[in-house]
Amino acid sequence: MTEAEIARLTVAETELPAVANRYDEVVGHGDAAAAADRLWRHAVADVQAGHMDDRALYWGRLKLQQRAGALASQAEQASRGLPLEWPANERTLLLTGFDPFHLDRDLGQSNPSGLAVLALHGTRIGGARVVGAILPVRFADFDAGIVGVALSGPFRRRPMLGVTVSMGRDGFDLERFPGRRRSVATLDNANAAGGGSPERPLAPPGVSGPEFLEFSLPAAAMANLQGRWPVRDNRRVITLAAGSLFAKSIARLHRHIAVAGSPGGYLSNEVAYRSLLLQQRIGVSFPLGHVHVPALRGHDAALEEAMVDQLRSILAAAVASVR
Repeated sequence: MTEAEIARLTVAETELPAVANRYDEVVGHGDAAAAADRLWRHAVADVQAGHMDDRALYWGRLKLQQRAGALASQAEQASRGLPLEWPANERTLLLTGFDPFHLDRDLGQSNPSGLAVLALHGTRIGGARVVGAILPVRFADFDAGIVGVALSGPFRRRPMLGVTVSMGRDGFDLERFPGRRRSVATLDNANAAGGGSPERPLAPPGVSGPEFLEFSLPAAAMANLQGRWPVRDNRRVITLAAGSLFAKSIARLHRHIAVAGSPGGYLSNEVAYRSLLLQQRIGVSFPLGHVHVPALRGHDAALEEAMVDQLRSILAAAVASVR
């Protein structure tokens, strides 16, 4: 929770009361840690009962953190689904999404990647149990190692499939080549910049891997699931010397400096890169990669439900291909 987020919450309570105050009864009483766990479970149940909206969880979390005081950090993690609950003796599909962002542009902004996590968490897709969590859109959290904290334990338990998801395309892009560096001026939810630019792409603190990594998702099976939106195996990156480049293989990117990976130069790219690097360092093998879902302005429950439905089908194809 940051000053920028607190300032927006004050406005949201007035301008978006039905959204910002939806979970007041959940977060307003009792032990903060218990309330945080209750908030996460309530949001999951709410979405799965048909209320296709991820925004109330974001605003409810901020309210809970204000009340939690010294327990604010613990409350935040629990209300994100962290640490991930791992089912015993079941095949698992690990899924992460993101909070709403661009809130200074549109206070009512939703994020269908976070909605997908709420809609799919705990359900079965092709015989795999979905285990999900929602990550913050804040550079500082990534600098502090949230990807490792959230995913190290689950990775060691070896899910059958791991998919990180974010919003930002006109279709479903399977992001083949994440890059090491930040390069966009887009601010995060704390109104902080990542520090990089197209001219001077920045390697985040603690990220000391190759300039590009390649995902291991079953892209052919996933891209075969065309629907309302196109599904693409995206191999386009931006490098410092060559600019925009369509790479047929990771070898094509050897000795190039990353400006933007296939997922871009923002936190979508960073979660994709950090998760692949983490998998290498732990030394475990399972299909892992990033998917961009279509972007939208504001919130549209019917449209986002259609996105979730198509993502579910894409994930089902992936699960079926790695049995």
